[in-house]
Amino acid sequence: MSGTEANTVFLRLEGPLQSWGDASKLVIRRTMDAPTKSGVLGLVCCAMGISRSDAASVLRELGGLELGVRIDAPGVRWWDYHTSGAGIGLMTAGGRVKVTESTGEIETFVTRREYLSDASFLAVLRGDPAVVARVAGALASPTWPVYLGRRSCPPAVPVLARFGPECAWSNPGRFDSVEQALSAPARRGRSVGGNASDAAEALIEWRPESDGDAAPAEAESWMDSPVAFDPPVHQARLVVRRSIPVSGGIEEDLHPIGPARPRADYKDEEYRRRRRQRLDGDQGLCVFCKSPATTVQHVTYRRAGGREAQEDLRSMCRLCHDAVSMLEYGHDMGIDRIDPCEARWREEILRARGEIVRFRSIQTRRRHLSGPTREDGG
Repeated sequence: MSGTEANTVFLRLEGPLQSWGDASKLVIRRTMDAPTKSGVLGLVCCAMGISRSDAASVLRELGGLELGVRIDAPGVRWWDYHTSGAGIGLMTAGGRVKVTESTGEIETFVTRREYLSDASFLAVLRGDPAVVARVAGALASPTWPVYLGRRSCPPAVPVLARFGPECAWSNPGRFDSVEQALSAPARRGRSVGGNASDAAEALIEWRPESDGDAAPAEAESWMDSPVAFDPPVHQARLVVRRSIPVSGGIEEDLHPIGPARPRADYKDEEYRRRRRQRLDGDQGLCVFCKSPATTVQHVTYRRAGGREAQEDLRSMCRLCHDAVSMLEYGHDMGIDRIDPCEARWREEILRARGEIVRFRSIQTRRRHLSGPTREDGG
């Protein structure tokens, strides 16, 4: 590395699904095998809060950045049967909207769209330090939600890659080349490992160093350098594939997966015995509303699985149990749950009970108004 100003920003592009469109414009929409420059700069524009119609001016600046993409996990290709149009429909050769002959309604626009499932890429943008700083700032605090090629493809990890304290890399950082930057640490659990002998395939934007430089024979032409998004205008760029050695570190795991919490085994005989003891200890009454209790509620799962103590359980009627469960899901609770005996939960439980009663009353009226169904025995 040389100099002091950061000239490279790292993007971790990883999610359940991603799709980086190629030149296909009709009903078959394929994906490239790695993120395109148009897709990556579109993601950056989302982070900056720049609309498609206003992107042309900033694309001139962003387009000057070199793009390199390392394929850490290529993913599996999947197809989606997709309908779209929202009443717009397809056009005939005569310029009219196609309609279904039997119904006269506008024809549905049907497409097949391809995705990469469980893929992971490390992308770098290298160039003007001022532009890199703007990109890094936007990715750290995006104005709009970012996505991996299509809006239906949210990222599974923060896009702005982060490296652990044991690594020499920083984001953004300064590198002498895209190849050097792409030797950054790999993510834990991906196909690229954590020792110096590991290598990964990378796609690197090729640019002539001087007038008259000839492109390598193996260079690929990708029509994905965006000039404008609305209407879409793209230019060609040259891409070469290289094998990049990966450093021995790992990216920082911002969301480590902890050990699985103990789970209740409702068929376990020891649990059933302790459940009966709890119901008997509460005289068969709900601890919240004093109606007949039909179940018990876990206030903690720390000893779940047949090891529950009596203080881990509370006798409850079905309505109060459902209300407490609804609140627990709303609060995204983990191993420790709501204790309905605590006064601080009283108002929230009463409100949740009321919502359940109103919903069930509405559903009952609807069933009566719609008449008997087969499920009702009619």
